[in-house]
Amino acid sequence: MINLLVTLDSKYIKPLKVMLKSLFLNNQEEKFNIYLLHSSLKDYELEDLNQYTENHGSLFTSIHIGEDYFQDAPTLLHYTKEMYYRLLAFKLLPKDMERILYIDPDTLIINPIKELYEIDLEEYLFAAAYHDKITVKEINRIRLYPYDIQAYYNSGVLLMNLDAQRQHIDENDIFAFVEENKSKLIMPDQDILNALYSKNIKSIDEKLYNYDVRFYRYYKIMSGGLWDMDHVIRNTVILHFCGKKKPWNKDYRGLFYALYKHYERIALDNS
Repeated sequence: MINLLVTLDSKYIKPLKVMLKSLFLNNQEEKFNIYLLHSSLKDYELEDLNQYTENHGSLFTSIHIGEDYFQDAPTLLHYTKEMYYRLLAFKLLPKDMERILYIDPDTLIINPIKELYEIDLEEYLFAAAYHDKITVKEINRIRLYPYDIQAYYNSGVLLMNLDAQRQHIDENDIFAFVEENKSKLIMPDQDILNALYSKNIKSIDEKLYNYDVRFYRYYKIMSGGLWDMDHVIRNTVILHFCGKKKPWNKDYRGLFYALYKHYERIALDNS
């Protein structure tokens, strides 16, 4: 059984269904236990997701986070206290769970995920990918100074070593970091992850496990043409629709738009 974590509100239910449909279709040999951390979903929404998951032979567990939980945690701009859920999952999930894979709902899983889930985490707290562009690395290194950022990891796909996190992560360190750095945080959960824990993250290949669809031409050029569309479809596990523009919006014109709409039709027409 593969443990999978998502955290979201009502706006992301449809994208979640699309992501899950792609997961189930391309991992038919696997069973999943989908954990949802939330604070505002309605009972009928949770029942719908439970039924949707059960129809695909997997399990669904929702964990409601009370309004009073994290009420003293600092928030920022349009980011709410929900941003803490993935980083503090070790406190919120069953105590006997050893690992879980967090995936953003703005993704497609187009190949088997088992190899990613079974990566040897050793003593690392997380496994994640960073986008290997000099501009990305340098801008974030300067922005988060004096924290020593060698690579800026994307928090949209995180394999979590829950045992190690229970030993080494203190939620007060996270809250204090946000309080002290409000003026420089752009993507709070991701900035927290990198500033506090980047040296305890095991690097995984972004082109395999967190493929930013905006960078298709960059990946292709930097690989000498190897990572063309055929290679991506055969080898990439997770496509990530990073950024403000999302493929479920009608004005989206990204390169993988047709592929997303294919999975969206299957997911929502047969939910």
